Amino acid sequence: MIYLITGGERSGKSSYAQNLALTLSDNPIYVATARKWDSDFQNRIDRHQQERDECWTNIEEEKYLSKIDFSGKTALIDCVTLWLNNFFVDTKNDVQLSLEEAKKEFLAIANQENANIIIVTNEIGMGVHAETHIGRKFVELQGWMNQFLASNANEVVLMVSGIPVKIKG
Repeated sequence: MIYLITGGERSGKSSYAQNLALTLSDNPIYVATARKWDSDFQNRIDRHQQERDECWTNIEEEKYLSKIDFSGKTALIDCVTLWLNNFFVDTKNDVQLSLEEAKKEFLAIANQENANIIIVTNEIGMGVHAETHIGRKFVELQGWMNQFLASNANEVVLMVSGIPVKIKG
């Protein structure tokens, strides 16, 4: 099963996704896609790791999710926005190449057997219009990837102010 949890910033996506993972498995995998940009971001990563107890297996993988064996497991991937940003930066802001690489990685994990994959993403296009050309390109990338993920997901939940609204499945 593939679950996509989407919504705005601080809408409750990660909490909902973690609770879902724990209902599906006693020992879920948490896949963090964040790249450690600076010490402030490292502090954020540390805080998130402390929020999860010892039942979680933590894996940090900023791009190549297909290296991880999800077969027979429940995994939470948090989050698509940071994951896409890694492709976007590494391709020097090439939207099409970033999208192709991310889709390829997703399809590789989606085809693993008996896996529950929970994916957290952001609806960044619902907010303020990006001020920069690069920002607008990233919003397009995120929107196209979200559409692709939602079309491939068995269940899609939109988080609104901490309330889950099932929109597919």
